[in-house]
Amino acid sequence: MDWDNLRFFLETARAGTLAAAARRLEVDHTTVSRRIQALEKSLGRPLFVRSATGFTPTEAGRELLPHAQAMEAAGRAIDADRAAHRPNGELAGAVRIGTTEGFGSAVLAPRLAAFTAGQPRLVIDLLAVPRTVNLGRREADIVVGLERPARGEVIAVRLCDYQLRLYAARSYLDARPPITRGEDLQQHPFVGYIDELLFSRELQYLRELGSPRRFAVRSTSIVAQWQAVAAGAGLGVLPVFLAGADARLRPVLPEQTRFTRTFWMSMPVENKGLPRMQAVWEILKQIAADSAPLLMGGQPPTSDG
Repeated sequence: MDWDNLRFFLETARAGTLAAAARRLEVDHTTVSRRIQALEKSLGRPLFVRSATGFTPTEAGRELLPHAQAMEAAGRAIDADRAAHRPNGELAGAVRIGTTEGFGSAVLAPRLAAFTAGQPRLVIDLLAVPRTVNLGRREADIVVGLERPARGEVIAVRLCDYQLRLYAARSYLDARPPITRGEDLQQHPFVGYIDELLFSRELQYLRELGSPRRFAVRSTSIVAQWQAVAAGAGLGVLPVFLAGADARLRPVLPEQTRFTRTFWMSMPVENKGLPRMQAVWEILKQIAADSAPLLMGGQPPTSDG
């Protein structure tokens, strides 16, 4: 038996599809399929039920799963021991961080770049995407999201709060009568999310203003919304860490249209013992703490790592 095939089996069991397992393993999905077939041939039993919706472990697959997990844990322990004895505290390997698009792009990316400059053998995969990154399917090693993870074998902490405000382009506001009260908002088009594609209930803040009568632009991307508002498409609720320093924008009814949301950070318990995971976990906490003024409407942090 080629024991390396167990890695492919384990990731497929976790992910549920060949494509998701392939992304995690950084190989082509045909490689995952070939490895699983080779493992099934060596064992003489099918390990998955294939269907249009994905791969579900058979009884044989469920029996094999704890053995594969034990081997993975042993491998992680060896990696941790090697890292602990590496000179100068050097970290090695990859850490995949899943986070929201705006926070990952505007806040995390610059500081993580500075951090990795001092760790040449460490690779950060930053999944800054407008959707929920699934920790249970191992799409990432560490996830920063808008909702506290459901209970399970994960470590979860409240990372930080951030503020959003209602904005419009200065050019847009200068061409229209002043907005002086909440009722005036109904006379304007909005920029916002596509309701049926919202990935978190925490993004439903427009309901707190009263449902807009008309949308000019809707997008799954907060960066796209930001640029549409700045171009004069209409009013939009944007994070202050994106819009606060944009000279093209002006807050609208700033005392009445403030929203506060929370970022939660989580990772599987099994990652806790890996030095590179611990180091990245701590640097993310530090970035969040240093960025508090920016996240709540103040000045951006320095990028000194």
